[in-house]
Amino acid sequence: MKRLIFILALFSQVARAQQDILLSTYPYPFPVSYLELNSQHQQLKMAYMDLRPQTPNGKTVILLHGKNFNGAYWKTTIGALNREGYRVIAPDQVGFGKSSKPAGYQFTFQQLAQNTKSLLDQLNIQKVYLLGHSMGGMIAVRFTLMYPAMVSKLVLLDPLGLEDWKRVAPYAPIDSGYRKEMKTDFAAAKKYQQENYYHGNWKPEYDEWAKLQTAWFGDPQYPTVAMDNALTSDMIFTQPVVYEFNLVKAPTLLIIGSLDRTAINRDLVKDPALKAQMGQYPKLARQAQQQIAGAQLVIIDGVGHLPQIEAFDRFIVPLKKFLRQ
Repeated sequence: MKRLIFILALFSQVARAQQDILLSTYPYPFPVSYLELNSQHQQLKMAYMDLRPQTPNGKTVILLHGKNFNGAYWKTTIGALNREGYRVIAPDQVGFGKSSKPAGYQFTFQQLAQNTKSLLDQLNIQKVYLLGHSMGGMIAVRFTLMYPAMVSKLVLLDPLGLEDWKRVAPYAPIDSGYRKEMKTDFAAAKKYQQENYYHGNWKPEYDEWAKLQTAWFGDPQYPTVAMDNALTSDMIFTQPVVYEFNLVKAPTLLIIGSLDRTAINRDLVKDPALKAQMGQYPKLARQAQQQIAGAQLVIIDGVGHLPQIEAFDRFIVPLKKFLRQ
C-alpha cells in the first residue's frame, strides 16, 4: 500500500510538472502577443513575439519555426538581429507553441502562409525579410509564392521539402502518426532529435527543446496536440514545394548543415540503398540553388539540422551578411 501511495504521489508530481497545451506557464524569451484569428469557422489565437530595436534600420525579419519547435528556439537569433536594428517577429503557427490547438483543422502550407499574412496585416507590415527553418522553410516558400510583393529576401535554413519523399517512401496514414505521437515522451523526443538533428551528438542545452516538444504530454487535452502533429506531418509529406523553386523570384539564401540527413518516413523504406540516398542535404541544396535564380548557398561543415542552435556563431554571420547586401 505504501508503495502504491508513493507511486501515485510521484505520478501526481510529474503530472503537475507538465505544461498545458498552450504552454501557459512556460516563459518565452520575449513578451508574447496574440492575434485573434477566425479560420475554418473556428476562433483561434496565434501567438507571436514582436521585438522592436532601439535603433531601427527600417527592416523587419519574420522567423518561421520548424515542426517540432515553436518561436522560443529563435531566442538568440532574435536578440542578434534586433541588435542589428531589425524588427523581429517570431510567430507560433496555429497548432504549435502557445497558439491554439484546433480540432478538425485542415493543415496546409497555404493556410499557414495565409495565417502569417493575417498577422502581418494586423501589424501593418508590407515588406519583410523571411527566414524559415525546417517545416518553416516550406511555409516560407509557399508564402513567397503566394505574396511575392511582400518578400524582399528569403532565407531557407535547412528547409524540409528539398525532395519529394512520397516518391520513394511509403505513406504513413494519419492514424498511425497519431498513435506514434501519443507515445512520444521526452526520452523518445531526445532520441529522435539526437539521431536526426545532431548527428548522434547531444549537449545539455539541447534538453530544453526536446522537453518543449513533449512538455504537454499527459495533459488531458494532449490527444488534440497529437492529432495536430499527425496532420502537420501528413502535410509535410504530401505537399512538396520542391517542384516550384523555379518560381521563386526573391533574392534567396540557403543555409545548410553539412551533416543534415532529415528525411520524412525514411524509417519505413526497406531498401537500404534507397534509404541511404534520402536526406542528402548538401546535394539537395545545390539542386535547389540551381532552380532558384541567383540563389546563394552556405554549407556549414560538421553541423546538422539546427545550425542556429548547434553552431550559432557560424550561422549568424552569413545571415547578417546576406540581409545587409
